[in-house]
Amino acid sequence: MFSFLRALDPNERRPRLWARILGVCLGLGLLLKGLIAIVFPVGAVFVYLALTRQLFNRDAWRKLSPLAVILIIGFISVPWYVLAMLRNPPYFNFTMHSGQGEYHGFFWFYFINEHLLRFLNLRYPRDYNTVPRLWFWLFHLVWLFPWSLYGGTVIGLSYRPTDRAGRTRLLAVCWIGVVLIFFSFSTTQEYYSMPVYPAFALLLGSGIATSSVWVRRGTNAIGIVAAIAAAVIAAILWNVQTLPAPGDISSALVQHPELYTLSLGHMGDLTLQSFAYLRLPLALAGIAALIGVLGISFRNHKHRPFFAVALMMLIFFHAARIAIVRFDPYLGSKPLADALMSAPAGKLIGADAYYAFSSVFFYTNRSALLWNGRVDNLEYGSYAPGAPDVFIDDRDFQQLWCSADRYYLLAYEKDLQRIRDLAGDSRVYVVTKSGGKYLLTNKG
Repeated sequence: MFSFLRALDPNERRPRLWARILGVCLGLGLLLKGLIAIVFPVGAVFVYLALTRQLFNRDAWRKLSPLAVILIIGFISVPWYVLAMLRNPPYFNFTMHSGQGEYHGFFWFYFINEHLLRFLNLRYPRDYNTVPRLWFWLFHLVWLFPWSLYGGTVIGLSYRPTDRAGRTRLLAVCWIGVVLIFFSFSTTQEYYSMPVYPAFALLLGSGIATSSVWVRRGTNAIGIVAAIAAAVIAAILWNVQTLPAPGDISSALVQHPELYTLSLGHMGDLTLQSFAYLRLPLALAGIAALIGVLGISFRNHKHRPFFAVALMMLIFFHAARIAIVRFDPYLGSKPLADALMSAPAGKLIGADAYYAFSSVFFYTNRSALLWNGRVDNLEYGSYAPGAPDVFIDDRDFQQLWCSADRYYLLAYEKDLQRIRDLAGDSRVYVVTKSGGKYLLTNKG
């Protein structure tokens, strides 16, 4: 977006150089993020050109060199797409339907299924969900907190394209509008609006620099929210101060699988007991909130509140990092990997999808059979010609587990009873367990 502005800058001596840089950025984006890396910037550019009455301006298009930009994009991205299509036929399939056991090649999967059908909420397999539109918009107050409370400051800014600052602000508004409106008509997760955070940051920073009355109001609002957060954290710490915290945090969580198709679905797993495992990060978060409150309360220097708020968030992010470490037994599987590497040689089976125990495969550098793992993103590719024959069903599992060979099984605690029913109690031995996950073997 910066290269686009520079290319159109009236004082820029080398606009075509910046146009070519724009082409390189779009080409790399197309490789890394798919078609939205083209749709979003180009959409914002067209809206900007329309608002500034340059959409049909020959001089503007001469500076942007669209033909050169397209050639650069193609040079960077097209070879990879062509190679992927050639290696994963059929080459072209435009069907709007897919189901279990169907395979239509790379072109269909990437362009039709992952782009068009995902936008229309028809993608298969349906391993995702969508956030209600109102919450999708309101969540930005949380994602950009505390700076989002300075949102009122952007109202009085100038968006006239008469100088570089005005042009930048106007492009930021076009940028934000295109992305948020696009996802308002599509399936969307909570974090899908991340591409507009730089634009929000530019506008909020510009607004804060004006020192308007909205800055004072925003600062006061942050102080109130920080004070409430400090009080809530203090209340939680008081209630969990005597609660025991045996084992790891997984024992205190309540699972809600129906929510896991949303990025924040696991937030519903938290219980009051689980906060007993999070005393240190909670205390740090409380200290961060108090620093924010104190820094805002004693504002004998006009910049002190901003530094206090920044320090508050710095400490809060450190508290979040420590909390993630507390969740490691639940989120990761390294203890299982360590036990597997030190156990006698044997073949490995994963119960559930590959992702469930992917860290074990990473740490041990081993492959595995996947028991009932033909689900989610792996399902489509599993039907491709020449796909690895690693998927097994209940009958296959019983035969392998009851054979003379040693096998290891990665499984969740909730699946233990079903495993014992299929294999028999006498053939199920626990090697180790961690975070509600087990490493089992069929040989004692």
